[in-house]
Amino acid sequence: MPIDKKLLDILACPKCKGELVLEDDQSGLVCNACRVKYPIEDDIPVMLIDEAVPLEK
Repeated sequence: MPIDKKLLDILACPKCKGELVLEDDQSGLVCNACRVKYPIEDDIPVMLIDEAVPLEK
């Protein structure tokens, strides 16, 4: 089940409060400012800074 558009509109990066972008495969939410991905597990975004995955440069 895809993430609801209304939810995406209100979610922000917990670290910098910046915009999050849903990956094409819907595996996570990306913050381009912090260069991290917050994973989506069982259709629930894991919005914990400690769980964020650094993006490759």
